Amino acid sequence: MGIVQGKRALIVGVANEKSLAWSIAQRLAAEGAEIALTYQGEILEKRVRPLAAQIQADVIGELDVTDDAQIASVFAALKKKWNGLDLLVHAVAFAEREDLRDRFLTVSRANFAKSMEISAYSLVALARAAEPLMEARGGGSILTLSYLGAVRAIPNYNMMGVAKAALEACVRYLSVDLGAGNIRVNALSAGPARTLSSSAIRDFHTMAHEVEARAPLRRAMKIEEVGKMATAVLSDFSSGVTGQTLYVDVGYNIVGV
Repeated sequence: MGIVQGKRALIVGVANEKSLAWSIAQRLAAEGAEIALTYQGEILEKRVRPLAAQIQADVIGELDVTDDAQIASVFAALKKKWNGLDLLVHAVAFAEREDLRDRFLTVSRANFAKSMEISAYSLVALARAAEPLMEARGGGSILTLSYLGAVRAIPNYNMMGVAKAALEACVRYLSVDLGAGNIRVNALSAGPARTLSSSAIRDFHTMAHEVEARAPLRRAMKIEEVGKMATAVLSDFSSGVTGQTLYVDVGYNIVGV
């Protein structure tokens, strides 16, 4: 029996087979969870549906996290399907390409607001929608994805780092709000991974090589390690853990000069 056997999980943010969210979905399914996935737009739908079929997951609907009507529709569909929800994975982030290079000082007011809404506020919006469904199941676990740039100035990460800092603060405040309902909220801060999102970061390969060379484990993080750690944190094995940012980055976050 898997460590999340019988749990019902919504995963938001699977883009393709290289997504960290996909690694999490695969591991959760392998450990016995029922999975529901969303997509944003026709292009991503064509990528998500074949992946869903691989793990016998349901594609519950389209979800643009800036659209409250779509959020309401997805969670109404989940209520009808399952009458509750145990696990929520938030793997959504966005910054304009020009804000992932050069000077952070150049970010526009509009780009700043857009990045914060999609990358940080969306966790609040999804958690609010999930709360009654999780309470119906006696509690639940919410997990989001962060990066070291939330707490350190990483070259070219810029606007995304500020958004991830806000995201980690949201984790702490949500954990306080939702704790009385036995709902836990945590973040995983993963090491550099070659995903669709990371391809927008200038000199990403230099960043990844730096981690391989200097991390205590002297290697790159494996994407499947994010899936394994996420499943452990989402499961009842971590029932006493909430409000935390947990690193799965082969130890790089501890290294100094």
